[in-house]
Amino acid sequence: MTEQEKERIVIPDENGDEHLFDELFRFHVDATEKSYILVTPVGAEEDDEEEVEVFAFRYEDREGEEDDIALFPVETDEEWEMVEEMLNTFQPEDEE
Repeated sequence: MTEQEKERIVIPDENGDEHLFDELFRFHVDATEKSYILVTPVGAEEDDEEEVEVFAFRYEDREGEEDDIALFPVETDEEWEMVEEMLNTFQPEDEE
């Protein structure tokens, strides 16, 4: 059985160096009309001894550009709590 290929995204850091990430999932919050994306560095594999680092961003689709999004940092405690709650309910074992 092969593992389903994950969507990948390139994110530049503050120095302009590009890093490749696997997308865990995206979600939209109707109450705030904001969308979020959770990603992990490519090559980071879940291990019993090591936790995988997860990065969360608020995102907006860029108008007129297919498959391109603008990323924004998650800034408020309320946003972080919501992101953590979504991450805690995410169960990769349940995906087919």
